[in-house]
Amino acid sequence: MTTARRTPFVPGLIPGPGSLLDWRDSRHFDHWQDKPCVLCDKPTPMRSHAGEAVHKACAEDWITDNPTEARAFGRFASDTRPKTSKSPVGDHA
Repeated sequence: MTTARRTPFVPGLIPGPGSLLDWRDSRHFDHWQDKPCVLCDKPTPMRSHAGEAVHKACAEDWITDNPTEARAFGRFASDTRPKTSKSPVGDHA
């Protein structure tokens, strides 16, 4: 029996206060269970990189309200983005 290996769920950069988190990875969404948000206690299917149940908007507000802690502890972060290769302009081969 083979098991599918997923790449590690590694957080990227902490956005600046007032900026938006980039949570495009589907692992931020729990398809099976809503849990109370760690910041507002309302149910959410969203999860941070650490698995905390949190609304994306709540996490962004927390970063804005706590910029020093956000940078120091890295509690909520954007997804890492793979580097894209850029082809030369006009290369249509």
